[in-house]
Parts: sequence; C-alpha cells; structure tokens
Amino acid sequence: MIAAPQIPGLDGLLTLSRREGVDIRPTLLRVLTDLYVQTRLHTTDEERQYVELASRLIDQVDDCTRAAVRARLSIYPNTPLAIAYKLGLRQPDPTTLPLAEPIAPVASAPAQQRLPAETQRRISTTLTMQPEDAAQINDMFFAAGPRERAQILQNLAETPLRPAARIYGPRAELAVQALEMAAYAVDAENFARELSEVLILPFSVAEKVVKDEGGEPMACAVKALGMPGPVFERVLMFLDPTLGSSVDRVYRLSRLYDVLSERAALIMLAAWRGTAVAVTRAKYRPTLYNDERQRARGGASATPLRPAAPAAQPGRTASQG
Repeated sequence: MIAAPQIPGLDGLLTLSRREGVDIRPTLLRVLTDLYVQTRLHTTDEERQYVELASRLIDQVDDCTRAAVRARLSIYPNTPLAIAYKLGLRQPDPTTLPLAEPIAPVASAPAQQRLPAETQRRISTTLTMQPEDAAQINDMFFAAGPRERAQILQNLAETPLRPAARIYGPRAELAVQALEMAAYAVDAENFARELSEVLILPFSVAEKVVKDEGGEPMACAVKALGMPGPVFERVLMFLDPTLGSSVDRVYRLSRLYDVLSERAALIMLAAWRGTAVAVTRAKYRPTLYNDERQRARGGASATPLRPAAPAAQPGRTASQG
C-alpha cells in the first residue's frame, strides 16, 4: 500500500496509477518530478515519499523518460542523494560506504565482457538534450537566484548531458576582441549581436543573456568562447555601468568565472539552442488539410471558373446541326 501523498497534486496520479491496462508510469514519473522541483525545500516525509516512488518508477520506465528526468534533476540543487546515485548524477563517496570483507583476487575479465559496461558509461556521458528539457533548464536557471545559479552551474559540470561543440578557435578569438571593443563603447546591442552570431543563437536569446541583471548567463556565454578572466572583468566594468560600479558584484562574478567549467558553459549553450527550437515548435501551427479546399469551394461558388454554356439556337435539330 502507498501512503497518503505528502506532495500536493499526487492524489489523482496515484489513483490513475492503480488502473489496470494503462501504463502511465512514464507520465507519472515525469509529473512527479515536475511537482517535486517546483519547491526548493521539502519536508522529510515529502522527500522520503518521492524517493520511494521515483526509485521504483525509474527501473520501470523507458530510456527516454529516464533521460528526461535525469536532465530535470541535474540542475535541481536539492536532488535527493538516493535518486542522484540511481540516475548517475552523483558518485557515492567511498569514505561513507561500509567496509566489505576482503575477497580473493580473480583474473581480469576479458574485453568482450567489459564492453557492455564501458559502452553504457560512454552513452550515459553523451546524453542528448531534448528541446523541451532544454527549455525547462533555461527557465529554471533564469528564475533562480545568484546562489542557486552557482549551484546549478556546479551540478551541470557533473551531469551526463551532452554539451554543445566548442567554437572554432580563430573565430572565437575574433569574437572576444569584438566583444571587448563593444564593451568599451558601452554598446550592448552590438555586444549581443556578436554573441548571437558566434554562438549561433537567436538575437532575442543573446539579448536576454546580455541584459540579465545577475550576470551569470553572460559569464557562461563568454566562457564558451574561452574569454580570458582579465578580459571578462573589463567587460563587466565597462559594458554595464550599473554593474561595473558595484565592486561586490564584479568580484562575485569574477570568482564565479574562475571556477566555472567550460563543460557547464557549453551545456548551458546547448540549453539555449534547444530553447529556441522549443519556442519555434510552439509557434508553428500547421494549416488544416481542408482549409484551402474550403476556400477554393467558396471561391468557385462566388466566381465560376468556366464560362456558361451557350444557349441552344431555336429552329435547329441534332440532324441539322
């Protein structure tokens, strides 16, 4: 028996999960995770119930659902350790594990037997990010505060999500120079336009990155280009006079930039690109198959496509014709 739900919104899901003939386990796990990450802090009972339900569902769902849940929890700062270990988001600390009895050494297994485990490890480290998951990561990152953003970026460096490809070296160097000149000129528009071109992002996304008050998105963007730390500090001081006049904010972002990994920055770049794809899909509305046919019928009734047949002449028969 499953205990009474402590997480709001689970009553209907648990009732639906008991129905026979309907496999709603993938949907249940996705919705359960979405409800869990909507709140930053949970009680002990809520966390225990989520761990119990999610642990069983993770073993019973398909790889696509498991990958979506892994991507969702990879940037959540308070993911339960049991779920993080089960999804491969964290590695157990050897110092906290119980000591096992020593075992006798055995001969190493042949390469053919080790291949499946190695293949699975390589696959888990190159997990492609879906557009919907990228949009969720993007929304969570921009809605978070400075400390939560720093935690998210730290978690991204350890996730199995596939990062975006590195920018071509000579092109990245030219972009760094152009960005520094735009910062000196306090030209945020050209700064965003250069980011949009070099990172292959829509201008609206690049503009949102540049105009963010926290500064963490811009740190990720220029980190993906390999901008040196001193150049980033000069960009902070000149591009935005409000941010540059605050010594604490510049120092905080400078420290964040020093510890920010290139992998985390490239994963955020992949999330921004996936968000653009998700927005494009949401805006697209295909035309119904019978819309044009109905217009054609309406037009045909208003304006005939063929001229009227000439009236028969009087006094003539078929034989005479």
